[in-house]
Amino acid sequence: MKNKSFYKGGSAFLYLIIFGFSLSYTPALASKVLRPMHYLLQQNQISGTVTDGVNPLAGVTVSIKGKATSSTISDFNGQYTLTASPDDTLVFSFMGFLTTTEFINGRKTINIQLQKDATQLQEVHINAGYYSVKESERTGSIARITAKNIETQPVTNVLAAMQGRMAGVNIVQESGIAGGGFSINIRGLNSLREGANAPLFIIDGVPYSSDPISDRQTSTSIPGDGNPLGSINPGDIESLEILKDADATAIYGSRGANGVVLITTKKGRAGKTTFTINSNHSSGTVSKMMPLMKTSQYLAMRQEAFANDGIVSYPANAYDVNGTWDPSRYTDWQKKLIGGTSEVTGLQASVSGGSEQTKYLFSGNYRTESSVFPGDFLYKRGGARLSFDHASEDKKFRFTFSGSYTAQHNDLPWTDFVTLSRQLAPNAPALYDAENKLNWENSTWENPLANLESKNIAQTTDLIVNSLLSYTVAKNLEFKTSLGFTDLHNEDNRSIPSTVYNPAYNLGSQYSSIYSNTLSRRSWIIEPQLNWRGDFGKSKIDVLVGASYQNQDSKKLLSLASGFTSNSLLSDLASASVTLILNNDAILYKYQAFFGRANYTFVDKYIVNFTGRRDGSSRFGPGKQFATFGAIGGAWLFFKEPLLAENSSWLSFGKLRSSYGTTGNDQIGDYQFLNTYSSSGYQYGGTNGLQPARLYNADFGWETNKKFEAALELGFFNDRIFLTTAWYQNRSSNQLVGLPLAGTTGFSSIQANLDATVENTGFEATLRLVPIKTNNFSWTTNFNITSATNRLVSFPDLESSGYRSDYVIGQPTTIRKLFHFTGVDPQTGLYQFKDVNGDGAISYENDLETVRDFNPKYYGGLQNMFVYKGLQLDFLFQFVKQENFNFANTQRFAGLLSNQPSAYVNSWHQAGDLAPYQRYTTGTDQQVMQASEYFGLSDGAVSDASYIRLKNISLSYDFPRELLPQLGCRLSLQAQNLLTITSYKGGDPEFTQGGTLPPLRVISAGVQLTF
Repeated sequence: MKNKSFYKGGSAFLYLIIFGFSLSYTPALASKVLRPMHYLLQQNQISGTVTDGVNPLAGVTVSIKGKATSSTISDFNGQYTLTASPDDTLVFSFMGFLTTTEFINGRKTINIQLQKDATQLQEVHINAGYYSVKESERTGSIARITAKNIETQPVTNVLAAMQGRMAGVNIVQESGIAGGGFSINIRGLNSLREGANAPLFIIDGVPYSSDPISDRQTSTSIPGDGNPLGSINPGDIESLEILKDADATAIYGSRGANGVVLITTKKGRAGKTTFTINSNHSSGTVSKMMPLMKTSQYLAMRQEAFANDGIVSYPANAYDVNGTWDPSRYTDWQKKLIGGTSEVTGLQASVSGGSEQTKYLFSGNYRTESSVFPGDFLYKRGGARLSFDHASEDKKFRFTFSGSYTAQHNDLPWTDFVTLSRQLAPNAPALYDAENKLNWENSTWENPLANLESKNIAQTTDLIVNSLLSYTVAKNLEFKTSLGFTDLHNEDNRSIPSTVYNPAYNLGSQYSSIYSNTLSRRSWIIEPQLNWRGDFGKSKIDVLVGASYQNQDSKKLLSLASGFTSNSLLSDLASASVTLILNNDAILYKYQAFFGRANYTFVDKYIVNFTGRRDGSSRFGPGKQFATFGAIGGAWLFFKEPLLAENSSWLSFGKLRSSYGTTGNDQIGDYQFLNTYSSSGYQYGGTNGLQPARLYNADFGWETNKKFEAALELGFFNDRIFLTTAWYQNRSSNQLVGLPLAGTTGFSSIQANLDATVENTGFEATLRLVPIKTNNFSWTTNFNITSATNRLVSFPDLESSGYRSDYVIGQPTTIRKLFHFTGVDPQTGLYQFKDVNGDGAISYENDLETVRDFNPKYYGGLQNMFVYKGLQLDFLFQFVKQENFNFANTQRFAGLLSNQPSAYVNSWHQAGDLAPYQRYTTGTDQQVMQASEYFGLSDGAVSDASYIRLKNISLSYDFPRELLPQLGCRLSLQAQNLLTITSYKGGDPEFTQGGTLPPLRVISAGVQLTF
C-alpha cells in the first residue's frame, strides 16, 4: 500500500496557507486545530549507536529512505544524530555488513546491531588503476588483499604481506637481514634478461621505480642492490591489487608486460576526530640451522683426508689437527654468529576525521630493528603521511591530496655471517682473549668478528606526492587530472678500516678504504583524463580517454677512496690520498602515452571491455620510440539468465570471462641503442681519455607480450562457497638481449632484438568457504593454488650462440644444465658422471646436458579465520613444490680446513663402500677436487626443496565497548614463519641461492588504542 503525504499536491499546500492566515486572527482555533498540524510538520532529532554486537562501528552511513540528501555517518563511538520525521524509515549501510532498515515510529533513540555480510563480494569495488569496477563486473584478472590481511602480519616490507595469499603471484624473500628485499614475479618470467621481469608499481596513481638504488660494492650484505620498496610502510596501506591479464594490464601498455601492483594508501573518514595509536614489539630468530659436524666428526674427517692424500706428518698450517688448537674444544658457530635475537619495536599514530565534504588523515610511524648478528647493528625507519580529500557542496568538484615522506638508516656489517658460520672449524679458537680483545691466536686464524669493523651504512629518504583534481563538466561527464611527484635520495658506503686486519701485520690507516655510492632519482607525472558514462535503455557505456607524461631524472656516483691518515677520517673523502670514480651516471628517462578504455554492458549480463595505449619511450632510437598495445575482455554473468535465476536457488553467482591482448616491456636501461663512451682511466697529455662503451643499434625495438586468459567464477549458497578458476597463456617475443659478438669487434655483445619466444602457461584456482556464520561466530577459509610452466618456444641458431649453455628449446628458461651424477665408484671412492659425448672425459663443454628446472611446479596458500565476538584467530599456511641446490652446491670440498654438513659423515672410507659422498681430501688430490667441483654442479647436488610453512598466525581481542566506553582497545599476538615442514637438505628451502640469512621466525605482541 502506498503512503500519501499530506504535503504533496497544490490543494493541500493552499489549504495550509489559508489556515495559517486565519489562525493569526483566531487564537481560539489554535488550541484545537494547530496542534495536530504541528505534529505532522515537526522534525525530531534521532540519535543512537551502531554496533556489530560487540564493538561500535564508525563510518556507517545512516540515511532516510526516499530522501537522498538526508544522511549522516556514525562517529568513532558508533554514535549518530539525524533529523527526521516520526514516520520516516532509517537505512543503515556499511561495507562488509548487511544493509538494515528501521522504522522510526516516533522514537528518538534507535540503537542498531548490524550483521556481518561475509559472503556478498560482488558489490566490492576493485581498483583497476585508471578506473574502478565492481567485483562482479570485472572482465580482467585482479587479485586483492586489504588492510585487514596486512594488519595481522608483523612485516616491514609490503611484498611480505602478499606471500601465499594470491594466485599467480610468486614472492621470494631474498634475505632475512633488516631492510632486505623480496623478488616478485606475476605469472612467470617473460624476458630472458635478468632484472627485466619486475612488475610496475603504482602508489596512489604515481608510478614508483623498483630499480636498484645501491651498488654491489656497497650493498654487500643485502642481495639485490638495495630495496626501494622498503620505504613503503605496510601500516599505511588500505589495499593491494595485482593486475595480471591483458585486459587489466594493457591500459598500462609497455610497462604492463610483467603485471601491475597497485598500492592504495589509507584515507580519512567522515566523522568525529579519531586518534589511533599502534604499538608493537617483536623478536626474531633464525628458524632453521644447517646440521654441521661436531668436533669429533670434524677431526675424524680431517685425519682421514690427510691419510687419503698420503700425508703422514700434519703440516704446520693444519692448526686444527696438529695440536695448535684444542682438539676437545667445540663451538657452535651458527649459534655464535647468527644465533642472536633481532628485536623490533614499532610505533604508529594517526588522527583522522572530517565531514562529508572534507576528510583528512595524518599519520606518523617509527620502527627499529636490530640484527641476529653479533654487534650493535640497527635498522631505523620513520615517516609521516598526509591525506586530504575535499568535495564541493554540489559534488561536482573534488580535490584529493596524499603525500608521504620516509627516512631510513640501516647500519649493517659488510658481510652476511651465514657462510662463515657454516665453514669455521668447530675447534677454532675463542673469539676474545683474556683481556676481552679480539683473539687472533698467534695469527693462526682470521677472527670472524674482525668483520664487525667494516660496516655497510645506508641512508635513504623518499618523498611520494599525488594530487587528483576532478570536475563534473556535465551529466555523466567528468574531467580529472592526476599529478604525481617522487624524490628518492640514497647514500650508502662500505668502509674497510685497517682494524679489520690482524694487528700482527702492522697495517695502518694508509691501508684503509671506503666505497661510497650516492643515488638520486626524481620523477614527475601528469595524467589528464576524461570519463563519460551513459545509460541507453538496457545498455550501459563507460568511456575513458587520457594521456600520460612522465619524466625521470637519475644521478649516480660511485667512488673508492683509500690511503687515509686516520681511520676517523674515513667519511671525509678529501682526506684520502687516492680517490677513484668508478661510476658517474646522469640519466634522463622520458615517457609519454595516450590511453583509452571503452566498456559496454547489456542487460547487466553481457560485458565487453576494450583497452588500448599508444606508448612512447626515450629508451629506443628514432623510428622505434612508439608502439601500440591493446586488449579486449568479455564477461557473461550467466547466473542472471532466467533459466538459472528461476530454477537454481543454490547458484548465487556465475560468470565466464576471457581476455586477449598485447603489452610491452621497456625495462632495458637507458641509452642502450646509442654509441656511448666512458672514461678510460688513463691520461694522455694530462687529459683523461675516452673509450667506446657501447655500439649503436638503430633497429633496437620493443619487446611484446601477447596474453590470453579464460576464467570461470562460481558462487554457491549465497556465495558461502565461491570458486574462481583461470587458465592463461602468455607469449613474449622480440626479446631484448645482448647478442654475443666476436672478440675482434672490441665488444662482447650488442643490444638487439632476438627472434626468440618465451611462453608461460598456468592454471590458477581460488576457493573461498564460509562454513559457519552466526551473529557471534564465523569461520572463513581461503585457499589458492597456482600451477605454472615456462618454456622457450623458439630461439634461432641457439646451438651456435653464446646462450647454448643456458637454454634448451622446449625447456623452461629457468633451467640449469648440469652433469648427470651416476654414483660413487666403490673402488676408487670418486664421484662418477655420465660421459654424454662418449669421449672418455668429463668436461663443461660437452657433458653439462642434464636439465633441472628450479621454477616452482606449484605454489599457494591456505588461510583460516575464526571470529567469536571480539576474539579473532587467523592463520596462513604457505606451500611450494620445487627443487633447488642443496648444501653440496655451496659446501663441496669435504676434508679441507672448513666444517662441513653432518651428512658428509656418510662418505666413502674404504674400497667396497657404497656411499652417497666421495672420499675426503685436504686439497692436494686434484682428481678428488675436480670431482667435487663437478658434483656441486650436478643433479646429485639437487634435491627436493618443497615446503609447507605456517607463514602467519594472529590472535587478537577487541575489548567490548561496555568495558571501555570512551576507548577502543585491541590486543594482538602474532607470529611469522613459525613452523616449516620440509625435507630439504640444507638451510631454508625458500631461497634460490645459499649463503644468505634465511627468513626469521618472528613473534610479536601489540596493542591498538583508538579514542
